[in-house]
Amino acid sequence: MTQTPSYTAEQTAVLIWAHGSRDPIWRENIEAMAMRMRESSPGTPVACAYLELCEPDLIQAAKPLFEQGIRSFRVLPLFFGIGKHIRADLPERIQGLKDALDGITVELLPAAGDDPGVQLAVVRLALQSTA
Repeated sequence: MTQTPSYTAEQTAVLIWAHGSRDPIWRENIEAMAMRMRESSPGTPVACAYLELCEPDLIQAAKPLFEQGIRSFRVLPLFFGIGKHIRADLPERIQGLKDALDGITVELLPAAGDDPGVQLAVVRLALQSTA
């Protein structure tokens, strides 16, 4: 029987927020990244959430963690371009999350494409030798 984890209000969960797709294969890399985070930091709750085209959304992803005691969330936007989704859609969804789960705190991390380390990793990927 699977036991539901118990968290404390002092713990912070990470919500990976990505675009979403109807294609179930599209999610595999997002879910794999979440699994790697869990393996790297076993005490850190991690969940995936999507803007559109698939579930869960931010509220659906956060609610089970909230029900298990989490009151602090870090949202990682897994977007490379900083367009309407980051500037307009995400703030609306963050506010909706705060409205739905009374008393939570939400730290919005920079979009992945804004992070110099991520940019460098992409540069290295593009320029690595294939020989």
